[in-house]
Amino acid sequence: MNGTRLKISRIKKKHNISFEEAQFAFTDLNRIIAKDLEHSDSEERFYCFGKIAETIVTVRFTYRNNKIRIIGAGYWRKGKQIYEKENKI
Repeated sequence: MNGTRLKISRIKKKHNISFEEAQFAFTDLNRIIAKDLEHSDSEERFYCFGKIAETIVTVRFTYRNNKIRIIGAGYWRKGKQIYEKENKI
């Protein structure tokens, strides 16, 4: 299994959300993008809080070679709270 497939498998197993599903958080017009201030000194990392179907997900990502690289995704209560507060839900 190559590295990308292994990463996808781990995300799906740990958080019950696949890499393919996580991408849809970026299509939410009400998504929130926030800088991850607590991780990685070597590259900037970010959070995308977005709705997929009726569920709010948190996607951690970075930019590499002008592309979004998803690091992890899952259902995070704090991400849901941020999304709802910013969107006044």
